[in-house]
Amino acid sequence: MVEDRVRLVSREYPRTCEKESNWPCMNHRLEKIEFQQGKRPLETVGEKEAVVRKVSRNSGIFVDTSLSLGGFLMSTSDQSSNKRQTGENSDSSSLIAAIGRDNSISCLIRSSRADYGAIASLNSSFRSLIRSGKLYRWRRENGVVEHWVYFSCGLLEWEAFDPSRRRWMHLPSMSPNGCFVFADKESLAVGTELLVFGWDLMSHITYRYSLLTNTWLPGLNMNEPRCLFGSASLGEIAILAGGCNSRGTILSSAELYNSELGIWRTLPSMNKPRKMCSGVFMDGKFYVIGGIGGTESKLLTCGEEYNLETETWTEIPNMSPVRTNVSREFNLSASSEAPPLIAVVNNQLYAADYADMSLRKYDKNNKVWTTVGSLPERADSMNGWGLAFRACGDKLIVIGGPRTVGQGYIEVNSWVPSDGLPQWVLLGRKQSGNFVYNCAVMGC
Repeated sequence: MVEDRVRLVSREYPRTCEKESNWPCMNHRLEKIEFQQGKRPLETVGEKEAVVRKVSRNSGIFVDTSLSLGGFLMSTSDQSSNKRQTGENSDSSSLIAAIGRDNSISCLIRSSRADYGAIASLNSSFRSLIRSGKLYRWRRENGVVEHWVYFSCGLLEWEAFDPSRRRWMHLPSMSPNGCFVFADKESLAVGTELLVFGWDLMSHITYRYSLLTNTWLPGLNMNEPRCLFGSASLGEIAILAGGCNSRGTILSSAELYNSELGIWRTLPSMNKPRKMCSGVFMDGKFYVIGGIGGTESKLLTCGEEYNLETETWTEIPNMSPVRTNVSREFNLSASSEAPPLIAVVNNQLYAADYADMSLRKYDKNNKVWTTVGSLPERADSMNGWGLAFRACGDKLIVIGGPRTVGQGYIEVNSWVPSDGLPQWVLLGRKQSGNFVYNCAVMGC
């Protein structure tokens, strides 16, 4: 069986190898991944794959699956059994002996990370490459990136969604203390990690989910812990800027996190302190947009651009997608509205205007915002809270649901801007709470 799978892989992939506050509360109670009893992944992956695809095509129902979270879905006994099965077929120097180590790696980096759990069952060398993180680094160096969406619609739950195969997956359980569970939180995906920032007793704390080990562990705190910041990631690095500290002081400071090295580095400060802002990477630079600042805590309409090469900040007037007069009509305070809902696809900046359910695009040359279409009609929110608007590879995605009493459902809708005018495609729907507490997209 193993040899047949190896021959299949060697035929399917090329043989050339390239270079290698009012911040909504988010709580986490994560369900453990369960295996089908009595069957090993090596024996059942094909069968499960067929079932998933059949159900998706014929009934339109998107099913939960625990096939892969990009890491390992094997118990210790399963791993031992698979080691015995593969035996001498495991060649640590060549991986797939028939095609050699370089071609083996070329095949692996082009395989979907949804299949890595099954691929890892072939031999210990595959498992080592995946678990060490080397395979994901080689993928990034060769421009092979898959984007999965991670979000929380329940106070104690996290879900992963693979938009390519339209699969929903539960993340494993994490066990924070009571203070962390009920405190305000934010999230950020960088490299192969999902970071969740919250509050623990008298200080800020970070939890880190690793795709490589499929586990949660306490993460390393920033040099200046904060909340309500703007953030974005680019490959293995992320930048967090602004926010406020434990004393409520609005910050202008910024930090860079390197997920491969596991270190935080303090960056030069912005021109203006701001909190409840949003961050994106565009054209290789980091932008902080909007937020609240000043002694009167007013909405900021400017943005700031950080040049990673010169390590300097430049203020950009009128970069924030100023919302309609809804706030003034209903006498809402600046802090009652969500930070700007912005995302970048193909170096173009977009914004979701929750007030009139419109989609807007930023003209970088003229520095103005124009309306290009509408948001999905069922994407509801509360002053912008509870609605996720993110870039996911070449797509814009909106995650939300209609406002209902009791248990509702959540939808993932997408639009590819290069395809023309906005036409939202439903990628997935499942029974769930319809308020998105946190959302992050991991590309690796």
